[in-house]
Amino acid sequence: MSVVNEKFTISTRGFDDMIDITSKVQGIVAQTGVEDATVNISVIGSTASVITLEYEPGLVVDLPQVLNSIVPVNRVYEHDNAWHDGNGYSHLRAALLGNSVTVPLVSGRLELGDWQQIVLIDFDNKSRIRQIIVSIVY
Repeated sequence: MSVVNEKFTISTRGFDDMIDITSKVQGIVAQTGVEDATVNISVIGSTASVITLEYEPGLVVDLPQVLNSIVPVNRVYEHDNAWHDGNGYSHLRAALLGNSVTVPLVSGRLELGDWQQIVLIDFDNKSRIRQIIVSIVY
């Protein structure tokens, strides 16, 4: 078994900023020349997530609204009491969605549905530069 690890960065606005990173991941995979593998895409940090989602305007609005009903911004969190950084909600949202996804690679293409994209979501309360790790295991 072999592993290739590649990294890239994305600038975000924070505050539920959602960015389709599918083409970037596919480009990285294509550059390796690997045809069949398992690809794991992870974001470094505890206030962001990587998920798959149909990246369309309705869901870009709907997902943050649903998350706000579960983990509202304006609630008092013990994290905020301890650290005074006001982003307790962002840690909890990221914990609920997770920081990585795994996608099969078959004949050089990520096996995603027609309406499925790989999406980075930054929940923090400020802009950030996020580091994404693409691990290709073959």
